[in-house]
Amino acid sequence: MLSDQQPLEMPVAETPTPDTARAAFAVLRVGFTVLPMVVGVDKFFDRLVDWTQYLWSGVPNTLHISPTTFMHGAGVVEITAGVLVLVVPQVGGAVVAAWLAGIVTNLVLVGFDEHQYWDVALRDFALLIGAIALVLLATRYSPVVGRRGKERRSGRRRVGPTVGS
Repeated sequence: MLSDQQPLEMPVAETPTPDTARAAFAVLRVGFTVLPMVVGVDKFFDRLVDWTQYLWSGVPNTLHISPTTFMHGAGVVEITAGVLVLVVPQVGGAVVAAWLAGIVTNLVLVGFDEHQYWDVALRDFALLIGAIALVLLATRYSPVVGRRGKERRSGRRRVGPTVGS
């Protein structure tokens, strides 16, 4: 090669970077759809565990209902929350997060009264953090606001009347 000649530059094909945040959103969405529905259904059958053991005694006493009746209601809430995560993950994730906050509070009360289930309270607190992450990711990948047609796809907001309206 002569000193005045430049080396031939070949274009390098760039490998697309995977959208790991979208993958995390998908994993959280599936998890927070399936798991609440499974434990919600089990509240009626107690196949996984006797759920009433985790309920602070003050809850049914204050509401004047049996622990089993309360757990049936909890099952309905959990099934509904799972469906909401599937359909509207931003809203459903917030419902799951609020529900988990209530569960953690309940387990802390049980922990103070009966000196047990602190480990379950910590695990459910970690799930609460995951539900909050789902809500944050859903604001990007499945937002509730801006769902009308082209506004959502283009990211632009239309101002004024449109043709044909």
